[in-house]
Amino acid sequence: MKGEEKTIQCLGWREWVSLGALGVTQLKAKIDTGARTSALHAHYLEPFSKEGRDMVRFGIHPIQKRTDLSVDCEAPVYDQRYVTDSGGHREKRYVIVTPVTLGNTTWDIELTLTNRDTMRFRMLLGRTALQGHFLVDPSSSYLIGTRDQKR
Repeated sequence: MKGEEKTIQCLGWREWVSLGALGVTQLKAKIDTGARTSALHAHYLEPFSKEGRDMVRFGIHPIQKRTDLSVDCEAPVYDQRYVTDSGGHREKRYVIVTPVTLGNTTWDIELTLTNRDTMRFRMLLGRTALQGHFLVDPSSSYLIGTRDQKR
């Protein structure tokens, strides 16, 4: 609205996020303005139907370098689309929509699901999800909060 000012917070290049609807309260995410879409690690994917709706069941390893901990999730399939990764490989991915919380801000984002076991971060928060919400300071980390901070 005219006359209203929106305060936009600044993020570092990595931040702690919460995906509460998926049962993941703390997840280290790379804030990636070079990526258009956001991506979430899923070490398995299982499409299924529930009450006539396309769904996907998947597992997340929420902690970097650890595969012994897993969170099992399920979500409605929002879309399936081809995504080209940073190595130039094209992959068809399931897309879900889920709320993400960063600091005191919660909003819905689209997440593509892919296996990121070999990647440093279990989640990328891309520029489409960040648009209108945050600015990024690439020289800083964890400007919004820390892993141990209660939200």
